[in-house]
Order: sequence, then C-alpha cells, then structure tokens
Amino acid sequence: MAMFLEGEGEEAAERMSEVFGPGQIDHMIRQGIQFCWMSLPKERRTVEELEQQIRRIVDRALKDFREDRQAFGKEINA
Repeated sequence: MAMFLEGEGEEAAERMSEVFGPGQIDHMIRQGIQFCWMSLPKERRTVEELEQQIRRIVDRALKDFREDRQAFGKEINA
C-alpha cells in the first residue's frame, strides 16, 4: 500500500486504479455483505433485513463522505 501513497493525490489514485479495478471492488462489497449477514441475529437473518441494513450502512457512508469532503475543503465532484 505504501507504494500508492508516494506522490500527490491524483497520481496515487491513478496508480491504485490500475491495480484495484472493478473486480476488486466487487469482491470487497460481496465480502462486506457476507460479514453483515453473519453479524445479523439469527432471528433477523433474512434477505430483506440484510438489504435494509446494507442500504442503511452505504447511505450513511456516502453521506459522511460528502460531509467530510466539504469539511476538509475538497470539491464534491472531484
């Protein structure tokens, strides 16, 4: 990971995107879904509950991402 941190923002992001493409993102999301499933209490382990919790977590993460970018003076569309 350190090799990607050398250099400034856009350059590091470009180097990371060359290695971590859509397949890596897909794998990480599926792994997160599986962890969420395993974390649900057995009596609430349904596909509907899983979807509700995943959407809640993702919505909160995207909201926080936007707020953090504003708080640190970054452009939202960058």
